[in-house]
Amino acid sequence: MNKRRWTLFGAVVLIIGVIAIVSELTGGKEGGNSTPPVSALVGRSVKDFSLDGLSGGTIRAPWASGHSSVLVFFASYCVPCQSEMPKIANYIRLHNPSPITVLGVDALDVRSSALAMMKRDHVTFPVAFDPNGAVTSGVFGFGTIPESVFLNSKGIVVRVYYGAIPKQQLAIGIKKLNSTPG
Repeated sequence: MNKRRWTLFGAVVLIIGVIAIVSELTGGKEGGNSTPPVSALVGRSVKDFSLDGLSGGTIRAPWASGHSSVLVFFASYCVPCQSEMPKIANYIRLHNPSPITVLGVDALDVRSSALAMMKRDHVTFPVAFDPNGAVTSGVFGFGTIPESVFLNSKGIVVRVYYGAIPKQQLAIGIKKLNSTPG
């Protein structure tokens, strides 16, 4: 009986520890991501890249031509992305973020599935096709999606939002880009 009590006590302590860690990682608030964590990418310069466009052509990193940008990393098979993308597309249609360039980066996906998602979600901004993760994993170091990255016109990361970005966080990020010199 005494050994059983200690085993139960150890299990309870372990569960409380896991809850404490999850609470710390999510800011202790329901829904997580209420205060986005600061990424190690913030303040770093990101090298230019070129990828095939999902619908054809070549897409270069917007900062290569001096444009501040929002990069939205997603894939058609990603459940949070399926919920996020129509909201982002609608926000961009209703709130033209010009002169900021919004660019989707379809990661590790099948072109036909991604094209169907873009059509279904009425995405009007350009989308780069990253089937091997060269930019998603290689340049940005992301192991998961969705992620959103805000870069100034010199390719310096101003903000990173992990997970599906709510429209109010998208608006905050765009506002910060508009008020950031360079």
